[in-house]
Amino acid sequence: MPLAVKTVLWLAVLYALIVLVAWLGQRKLLYFPDRTRTVPVDFGLAAVEEIGLQTADGERVLAWYGKARAGEPTILYFHGNGGSFPARVERFRAHLARGRGLFMMTYRGYGGSTGSPSEAANVADARLAYGTLVARGVAARDVILYGESLGTGIAVQLAAALPVGGVILESPYSSIVDVGAAAYPFLPVRQLMSDRYETMRFIGEVKAPVLVVHGDQDRLIPFAMGLKVFEAAPAPKRLIVLKGAGHVDHAVFGSFERIEKWIEIVRSGRPLDPRSVEE
Repeated sequence: MPLAVKTVLWLAVLYALIVLVAWLGQRKLLYFPDRTRTVPVDFGLAAVEEIGLQTADGERVLAWYGKARAGEPTILYFHGNGGSFPARVERFRAHLARGRGLFMMTYRGYGGSTGSPSEAANVADARLAYGTLVARGVAARDVILYGESLGTGIAVQLAAALPVGGVILESPYSSIVDVGAAAYPFLPVRQLMSDRYETMRFIGEVKAPVLVVHGDQDRLIPFAMGLKVFEAAPAPKRLIVLKGAGHVDHAVFGSFERIEKWIEIVRSGRPLDPRSVEE
């Protein structure tokens, strides 16, 4: 057998092995959990309660819940694919200081929760979190879904199926498959991925006001994806473009105050500014 043919065959075998390893380990490339269990009081959040959500398939998913002041909404928060509660402590402090409630569940395998994360499990657990809030007396109109990065795909699916008062999408993507294909162009990502988080499939079904927040220098989830999600979202909607911001530095660019302003307008019942893009 000619050397060139042998080389091609060996390269084909090597590539097939790489594809096989990527397929078997795809969730390790998507989810980066901090597995350490922490409790709110460790961070001075004495008014925040730890809740254990018992899933239908026998897992226990942990959530932190700080109640809203009377007349204020509760933010049901779905975080990104890295870390867990400690990385979002300042978000708890900021929202609770404004009187907003905040209910943040972590994903299976994160922050002391049992099991392993997957799209199906995360969406099912998000529904359970929503049901827990409603069972505790929070009206659906007082629930504002907040998705951060990976969590935007969960928030959109929930908003497409259940009544809520608003939806905030921080660094959303058209689908995780699109993100993966851009990150690994040498792999057949579109054929391999099991957890697809197809935001564009669900965004048109959302019936609540939508806010999209995205940094125009985001290298992980390109701004073009956030813009695509925004354009597909039904009105009323708003896009906040954070000039110069990347993926994880939104607070430095004033995102919190601008998000709070949007919440106040939506809650007041006043019409949103007809200018749908804010830079």
